[in-house]
Amino acid sequence: MGAFSLKSAVLARHAQHVVLIHFPIALFLVGVAFDYLARWTGRAAFAVVAFYNLVTAAAFVVPVIGTGLLAWRWQLEGQKLRGMLLWHLVLGCTSGILILATAFVRVRGRRREDGFPRGYVLPLEALAAMVVVITAHLGGILSGVNGPA
Repeated sequence: MGAFSLKSAVLARHAQHVVLIHFPIALFLVGVAFDYLARWTGRAAFAVVAFYNLVTAAAFVVPVIGTGLLAWRWQLEGQKLRGMLLWHLVLGCTSGILILATAFVRVRGRRREDGFPRGYVLPLEALAAMVVVITAHLGGILSGVNGPA
């Protein structure tokens, strides 16, 4: 593998998936927190901050899922996944879909006069946040951060 090959960049000791994943996790969870804070305090400024965090998190989801799939195909040579790694893949894709759905709903509802999301957005965000946290925890276990790899 050459120094400028895509395969060597993804398979580096600190693979790009591991580096990129922290951005959408943090942006999404902070966005959800600001969304709940906006609803609780009634301040539209918090809703604006939540909106931009959620949309930016959705933008990062695509490269994160892509680098995760590339790492699986190249590092594990596409072998059949089992156990915790399979759960991480399924929950990671589910997290990505939920983050994209949340951002889509927020972009579509942006024109509301009061600036606050519709009532069903907050439960969707709560569900997505739970799935993201579980997925991140499994990823931490797989990387050896949260226990044995």
